[in-house]
Amino acid sequence: MKNCKMTKRMSVLAVCLTGAAIIAGAQPTAKEWNKDVVGWNLGNQFECSAPGQDGETMLIGMVDNSIKAETAWGNPVVTKKVIKTVKDAGFNAIRIPVRWQCHITNSMAMSIDKAWIARIKEVVGWCLANDLKVIINVHHDKWLEGRPTYQYKDENNQKLALLWMNIASEFALYDYRVAFAGTNEVHIKDNWGKPEAENLAVQNSYNQTFIDVVRATGGNNSKRHLIVQTYVCNPDFGLNNGDFIIPTDAEGNGNDYMSVEFHYYTPWDYAGECKYYFWGEPYKDKGEASPQDEKNMTEFFDRVVDTWGTKGLGIVMGEWGVTDHTKGSLSDLQHENASYYCKFLVSEARKRGFSTFVWDNNAFGNGQEKFGIFDREHGMKVKNSWVLNGIMEGKNI
Repeated sequence: MKNCKMTKRMSVLAVCLTGAAIIAGAQPTAKEWNKDVVGWNLGNQFECSAPGQDGETMLIGMVDNSIKAETAWGNPVVTKKVIKTVKDAGFNAIRIPVRWQCHITNSMAMSIDKAWIARIKEVVGWCLANDLKVIINVHHDKWLEGRPTYQYKDENNQKLALLWMNIASEFALYDYRVAFAGTNEVHIKDNWGKPEAENLAVQNSYNQTFIDVVRATGGNNSKRHLIVQTYVCNPDFGLNNGDFIIPTDAEGNGNDYMSVEFHYYTPWDYAGECKYYFWGEPYKDKGEASPQDEKNMTEFFDRVVDTWGTKGLGIVMGEWGVTDHTKGSLSDLQHENASYYCKFLVSEARKRGFSTFVWDNNAFGNGQEKFGIFDREHGMKVKNSWVLNGIMEGKNI
């Protein structure tokens, strides 16, 4: 896909980009990129559907006010202060989930609205100015995520290739702090359970298409840290033999510049479902606790290392979190327990070289999907200090 026109475009980009964005620096391997990364997700901002648009639509194309998608799910506009506050709190990387489908000006070419790509670049630039590593991905593009079947396999791979050619070309000269992640939680709508063989095969094909097209755009993309996913980003659907196929990277790269991504709201009965209000050995006598504990977590992390790390791949925990849930008069103790969970997860992941990106959707309260840490509506005040404190304690062990 590399041609004279693309080469000319790269030259123009080289002139236009300034500062940190064009300084290549040392080429880190994926493992080096992930080492000691304790990151944060800019959730429910750039992966939103356009205002008034069905978030599950598979239609591709610009709609009215799509540039305002950033605030469509109730969050305020992202500012420099948001990024600086995250940095000052102790995080050293930000994952920026991005939906592209409502910003496509030509679905045959998968060309991106110039205003949208400029906005993404602006926020990425703020991250780099704060010396934060960055992940950008394809997130909630429902035409891609919701149809992992043989019927749509070829069509989706063609569109994914065009989309990533356009994204990667825009960022080809950005330095190696910027990483790309090919997909997100690919799954049949409303089915988060065990996939069929064809679902796994389609996810594997997406991963290979992503690697091939990004490498073909050249520049720093030739050895940029690229992140591929297990089906639905569930590690259980990637660790079994044959479920996840390591893509073939460009000649000479081996597995050195690739990571595998999974998401880890585990155990779900504690971290997300709110069935249990305690987790871990020190809290088993405080109330009914999840049957899974520290041993389950460390054994799982070791299995991840044995399966992928030993093959040279980096490991990215692209999302994780524990929703704020308390019951009765034990809220202080339950928050203390949540802090313990965060500390244990981050410290154990860091020991094994995983990067971790906590999910923050700016949602607060008591119950499911309350993963907020910083209150974006009120000057980025820390409202969930027990999670933040646990993360930073884990980072500093």
